[in-house]
Amino acid sequence: MPGSPRTAPSWALLLRLLALLRPPGLSEACSCAPVHPQQHVCRSALVIRAKISSEKVVPASADPADTQKMLQYGIKQIKMFKGFEKVKDVQYIYTPFDSSLCGVKLEANSQKQYLLTGQVLSDGKVFIHLCNYIEPWEDLSVLQRESLNHHYHLNCGCQITTCYAVPCTISAPNECLWTDWLLERKLYGYQAQHYVCMKHVDGTCSWYRGHLPLRKEFVDIIQP
Repeated sequence: MPGSPRTAPSWALLLRLLALLRPPGLSEACSCAPVHPQQHVCRSALVIRAKISSEKVVPASADPADTQKMLQYGIKQIKMFKGFEKVKDVQYIYTPFDSSLCGVKLEANSQKQYLLTGQVLSDGKVFIHLCNYIEPWEDLSVLQRESLNHHYHLNCGCQITTCYAVPCTISAPNECLWTDWLLERKLYGYQAQHYVCMKHVDGTCSWYRGHLPLRKEFVDIIQP
């Protein structure tokens, strides 16, 4: 969960927040609000490409009365896209051991590479959970990979709103409607993979994919 602008949260605080956000009656469930990949990159303190080299269960804190456990993943960092000012080289990442607290299960000791977004805690450790954007690198589109370096960062002033049902409208000129769930019944569909919500010189934002036009379904919803 995002910390304050000045002080990153601790493990204990993050685990308490995740427990509080767990929906009532769903003790074994992790629930996350839909967030577009562009927003994930903008909101995260750290964005890296990495391979997982090891996995270990560790205590969540030095307090012997604290029974919470964390998973410590050793990683081989391939590239950092965001977070240079907070940490230079990430060797370990941490996630809740309890899946109901949105703990992430990654493949260790394999050739699989991941895009990982997360937070940098007050002690310098990197914390991830299922509400972050965590995807196998091979599943990202060419545009998504390229946007990690430029487009996503440059357009963090744009807002992206999920459209669940028609009619859906924008409430501000710097807003883009995200329609993957409406059109495909999944979040990370065609629009998330192939479009960036880009800001124009007049402060407005709209979906952009180079010289290619928006699909007709998007235009019909965005321009009723």
